[in-house]
Amino acid sequence: MAGILRPMAKGKGSDQGKNEGIGGKITPRAEDYPQWYQDVIREAELAEPAKVVKGCMVIKPHGYAIWEKIQRDLDARFKATGHRNAYFPVLIPQSFITKEAEHVEGFAPELAVVTHAGGEALEEPYVIRPTSETIIGHYFAKWISSYRDLPLLINQWANVMRWEKRTRMFLRTTEFLWQEGHTAHATHEDARAEVERMLNVYGDFAEEVMAMPVVRGIKTDSEKFAGALTSMCIEAMMQDGKALQAGTSHDLGQNFGRAFDVQFQGEDGKLDYVWQTSWGVSTRLIGGLIMTHSDDAGLVLPPRVAPIHVVIVPIFRKAHEREAVMEAAARIKATLEAVDIAPERSRYRDFVEVVIDDRPLRPGAKFYEWERRGVPVRVEIGPKDIAKGQVAVRMRVDTAAGTGKEFIPEEEFIAGFRQRLDTFQAELQRIARERMESQMVTLDTWDEFLAAFAGDQSTFAWCHWDGTAETEAAIKEQTKATIRCVPLAGQGPDPEPGTCIFSGRPSARRVLIAKAY
Repeated sequence: MAGILRPMAKGKGSDQGKNEGIGGKITPRAEDYPQWYQDVIREAELAEPAKVVKGCMVIKPHGYAIWEKIQRDLDARFKATGHRNAYFPVLIPQSFITKEAEHVEGFAPELAVVTHAGGEALEEPYVIRPTSETIIGHYFAKWISSYRDLPLLINQWANVMRWEKRTRMFLRTTEFLWQEGHTAHATHEDARAEVERMLNVYGDFAEEVMAMPVVRGIKTDSEKFAGALTSMCIEAMMQDGKALQAGTSHDLGQNFGRAFDVQFQGEDGKLDYVWQTSWGVSTRLIGGLIMTHSDDAGLVLPPRVAPIHVVIVPIFRKAHEREAVMEAAARIKATLEAVDIAPERSRYRDFVEVVIDDRPLRPGAKFYEWERRGVPVRVEIGPKDIAKGQVAVRMRVDTAAGTGKEFIPEEEFIAGFRQRLDTFQAELQRIARERMESQMVTLDTWDEFLAAFAGDQSTFAWCHWDGTAETEAAIKEQTKATIRCVPLAGQGPDPEPGTCIFSGRPSARRVLIAKAY
């Protein structure tokens, strides 16, 4: 990225108020966490509400660049596991949605329906894509006829629409961006393996790239995807103790195969219905990034998802100093941009992105702005630094990668730059994991549970549950906390019999309970 990233103009036509925008106040997390979240998004210029389209958002360039980084890494992981990208219509015949009873019941309240087009009423209404199991099932029936056609492994990058009553940018909006994987298999065993494989792709991505630790587990029947036999998920803890469902992977069984008559002839010559899966993540991952790492000064980004890794701020007071300082800044920029920060991730190359900020603003104003945007590394260089062969370096957050402003010989800084970013990435993950583990609690009584979830409080609580939907609903009604998942092996306490925290009935094992976004 060459040159300067300039802030978006805020003219009279903007949806933002005159007191909003870069330079506005960020409410401290301890004072008002939801407002802090909105303030960070605004000040980092990630997105803004699309007030002319209720419930939607405008993703600004800096926010969309983060989504592109997420897309790039995930897309490479999908292709490495044999999946290919395709695209299907955004409009789905309403009759398709009704073919799978549980599916239509689950999505009915969220559907947006098109009844007129070209000035005329449509013979059959279309539903704007809330998810694509139905229309993809229709085409799978055309493409699959033999076991030789299986497995069929498809992914789609798209937008979807779900009519949300209460929205929050990135976390829950009427329209959002996502990817949805859809696969068909000859056996249930193969389909189940796919579900778990893709869940682990999501979990590994969240931890390795987003530096966001997650718990991997199975959804309860009440929380599973409409039309699935089983749903698996990754759950991340935000700084306020609430959970964010960051990705899901579903075993659809033969439900959609039967609904859309997706049959194949097996090696034995007999016809059978395919076994299908679907799995997806969305732009809510950006919300997860914000609430996992950011602070009261603004956005904090792990290097592997940062659109800009370094901002260089030239500092000079006299006109005759400008040329030498700008030459030094350009030299450092060119050298850093040759650094691949992910050579071990052979799926693609990820070069350092650098911006030189030579706008006619005071250095302090620039520091303030880039801090809010979450750029991991700030470099200052002036005439004295050039004379000493050094640069002044400041990391976005004080970690083992750097504390306070450091004065480092230029060659040493460049030689150790990739390691500096790796250390910063690892430190953000360590901080997030230690926070999650320190806030996890094991609760055995209902009084303890009520205390842990009083008011708007939340944490990750390991509790015994009797396995009934009635108890699950009662816990949610009384506390707004939900069973996030039944943990997979190694993701939580080992299975042990006990007594349900609410009903007092026998329980086979503990489950993860939290309030959620």
